[in-house]
Amino acid sequence: MKRSSSKSKECTYNAEDGYVRMFLRGRPVTMHIPDQQRESYSLDQKVALPNKKLKLQWVYGYRGRDCRSNLYLLPTGEIVYFNASVVVLYNTEEQQQRHYLGHNDDVKCLSVHPDMVTIATGQVAGNSKDGKLLAPHIRIWDSVSLNTLHVIGMGVFDRAVTCVSFSKSNGGSFLCAVDDANDHILSVWNWQKEKQLAEVKCSNDSVLGAIFHPMDTNLIVTCGKSHINFWTMEGNTLTKKQGLFEKHEKPKYVLCVAFAENGDAITGDSSGNIYIWAKGGSRISQVVSGAHEGGIFSVCVLKDGTMVSGGGKDRKVVLWDHNYRKKAEMEVGESLGPVRALAEGKPGELFVGTTKNAIIRAAFPDTLTPIVQGHTDELWGLDVHPSMEQFATCSQDRQVHLWDTITHQPLWSKTIEDPGRSAGFHPSGAVLAVGTMTGRWLVLDTDTRDLVSMHTDGNEIISNVKYSPDGNFLAVASHDNFVYIYAVSENGRKYSRVGKCAGHSSFVTHLDWSKDSQYLVTNSGDYEILFWEASSGKHVTNMDTVRNLEWFTSTCTLSFSAFGIWPDGADGTDINAVCRSHEGSLLASADDFGKVRLFSFPCSQPRAPSQEYGGHSSHVTNIAFLHDDSHLISTGGKDTSILQWIVA
Repeated sequence: MKRSSSKSKECTYNAEDGYVRMFLRGRPVTMHIPDQQRESYSLDQKVALPNKKLKLQWVYGYRGRDCRSNLYLLPTGEIVYFNASVVVLYNTEEQQQRHYLGHNDDVKCLSVHPDMVTIATGQVAGNSKDGKLLAPHIRIWDSVSLNTLHVIGMGVFDRAVTCVSFSKSNGGSFLCAVDDANDHILSVWNWQKEKQLAEVKCSNDSVLGAIFHPMDTNLIVTCGKSHINFWTMEGNTLTKKQGLFEKHEKPKYVLCVAFAENGDAITGDSSGNIYIWAKGGSRISQVVSGAHEGGIFSVCVLKDGTMVSGGGKDRKVVLWDHNYRKKAEMEVGESLGPVRALAEGKPGELFVGTTKNAIIRAAFPDTLTPIVQGHTDELWGLDVHPSMEQFATCSQDRQVHLWDTITHQPLWSKTIEDPGRSAGFHPSGAVLAVGTMTGRWLVLDTDTRDLVSMHTDGNEIISNVKYSPDGNFLAVASHDNFVYIYAVSENGRKYSRVGKCAGHSSFVTHLDWSKDSQYLVTNSGDYEILFWEASSGKHVTNMDTVRNLEWFTSTCTLSFSAFGIWPDGADGTDINAVCRSHEGSLLASADDFGKVRLFSFPCSQPRAPSQEYGGHSSHVTNIAFLHDDSHLISTGGKDTSILQWIVA
């Protein structure tokens, strides 16, 4: 037996029987080599880096579900916000995005300096590949050049930076921050010198906002669960005055704070009341009770001194005059969700961020135009249209979106009954199959979004739905260890079950069809690679039948043509998805470390070299090249984001 000594612990090559064996967590994975490669194959061949690179072009979605005060308009005409670990600068007029990519995990807060150029963003503690914690910190950067100017708080903050704010009155030379430690430490920094000036335990309860008084550099207001505190900084000490509610209703949460032109503080709370706190004091001087039904997540004072407030439960955006009398209101549609953040746009225009991760351009009396939309729960399902600049996603939020990659907007959205997990287009593009978390799968008409067909196979997650290249079969892969095969007729409108592939001893994770639509290959959770006859579902055990087959797609993470994607000491769950470009020279992978990687295809040498790209946080769940290979789409699991990359 020919062995390659240098890689023998990790990988062995058996020339006689024509297979390579690698080990994942001590388990052997055997992969058979096509005959035409057997003569020349060696484990030690050098592999070139891919001949193309990726450039992030578009970030779909916005993080509104659990972050606040994270939407602003810059003088460049761009709105700035974040999603996953990317800070997005989006010019809505020119339909262009730029991206700040300095963070290595979820961004949680954002503040714009009074100079309207410098931006501070704070992030959570990340995890590196080797399981080390990456420290939460604040990055201060230039929004024109996208250069990082300062990094502060490495090793100081605990868990995450949840609030950040520049001072207003001293030229913005201070920065305050609150972290997610048990005591929610409030700290003040001279950010240009990267030096901490003061810190204090802020509250055991959650802190939702921290903001400098616009006229007093030594005054900071924090708010959150059942409190509003006014902090005075003298030297390096911070002293607290608690806001007194006296005879007024004390809310469960003070959700937001802003400042009127005269220096009064304005708060919105979970009971729907707006309280005005006279400048410098800690007492309520005026009340607008019942301003909203339910919580008030955002209050924004406009340049002309009037004010806008945004409601959670009632989804209303309300305009108030200088004396806090209601002038106008509009309501955000239920599908877009409660109001989370408000920012003044051009005169007469507002930007509204919502808890359903949408951003809306708004103008009174009733103009509400969504300009950013996204998923709101874990996202795994992705497929690209076979011939158009479109792709579909489905998520555990029960939403299916058909996206246009040119306008970056959904062509349509549909709510389904179960959380979505997988998606697959029929080769004609006429229908889309969607697999759910419950064993149910459905077929939608891509033009009308009507339900064409609905079936249930088992009661576990449907991890994969894939049509055969000729469109005559559909394979439905389940976490119940089976793959169900359906005959498809009438251009994807009729389905009858013809087989069931039984043989895996763990859940099915990935599958590919042969080019001639005769065979299937599958991977499972215990790292098995099995082959099947499509028409019957019969397990194929003779390797000579399948080793020379050409595969229509390469999405199996375990295969001879892709095993080079696996890093040293990898666990079989570290890579969630892989995809070959249609022209066949590139392979992209999506991993558990927030990275998209690009390899040369075939990728048949151990630990092949790759280019690595960040942008997602934590798990990248799926990946696919557009039909013409011009772009690559990647999806984030918990970060719910979709990133669109130019391949060039």
